[in-house]
Amino acid sequence: MAENEPQDTTLVRDPADGGHGGDALWNDDFHHTALVALTGKREAYYLDYKGSAQELISAAKYGYLYQGQWYSWQRQRRGTPGLDLPARAFVTYLENHDQVANTPFGRRLHQVTSPGLLRALTALTLLGPATPMLFQGQEFAASAPFLYFADHKAELRAPVSKGRKAFLSQFPSVTDPAVLAALPSPVDPQTFERSKLDLGERERHADWYALHRDLIHLRRRDPVILAAANRRPDGAVIAAGAFVLRYFGDAAGDRLLIVNLGCDLDLQPMPEPLLSPPFACRWEVDWSSESPRYGGGGTPPMRPHSHLHVPGAAALLLRSVRGEIDHDGRNDDDA
Repeated sequence: MAENEPQDTTLVRDPADGGHGGDALWNDDFHHTALVALTGKREAYYLDYKGSAQELISAAKYGYLYQGQWYSWQRQRRGTPGLDLPARAFVTYLENHDQVANTPFGRRLHQVTSPGLLRALTALTLLGPATPMLFQGQEFAASAPFLYFADHKAELRAPVSKGRKAFLSQFPSVTDPAVLAALPSPVDPQTFERSKLDLGERERHADWYALHRDLIHLRRRDPVILAAANRRPDGAVIAAGAFVLRYFGDAAGDRLLIVNLGCDLDLQPMPEPLLSPPFACRWEVDWSSESPRYGGGGTPPMRPHSHLHVPGAAALLLRSVRGEIDHDGRNDDDA
């Protein structure tokens, strides 16, 4: 697997076609749009992302968001074409060593966003069609930061510290004198010590650990989700901040992954064909990020064929099952 900031897809193409034969490429575009969706911050290299529902759909369907378009942050075109590549050729992630350490205080995502939003985008990452990657400690919401640290000989310590501040200066918020004064020294041994994981948090943060374990298990056991690595899902925006991905499974049935990054969503009517069940089938809720098992507030009853209610900052996975649709089209005024 390759890490390549310019997003050169020749790295994963067949050598017979002029490629380099790699298996997959890290997808910084997915990370950047997801981080904007989670935090609302669009500084520096996040400037060209909005964290929108459409961006997240496009990343799921096509991998890189930038495949040769103009990229204002770098004042040049970014990326190369990849529309023909399978989803498994892209590695998606919410955290990695660079992106956590590229913040002034090395804070984890669970410390800078809401639990509901993070659960929802964790579901997108682990149930999405691309190859998912987790950063050490992410799976149990590690409280330890991951700071930038370096162990060099004495004459390099001052240049390393100076270079650290120079790199972070691309983020206007970091130029705040109060932030600069509080930056952990990259050459202080305590900066390294603070970054060590406490594995006991697997038990103390059992809700986050269960979320990741359950999603990985679901990904491995569901043949339709697994097949999406080679067969792209379709997707649609269904409301501001909300979208659906549909996985087509033929005899195994279809799946709907609904992600709502906004407030509670009541969708009625539902003029979106991706929300309709397959012929002679109905939808049933298979998994919810709002389960109390994960620290959620619970999932209210749904009428997925006439009145789709999705909790705010949540993700739901629906599966199609054979059978008649119960009449659930009554008006709420009649209740």
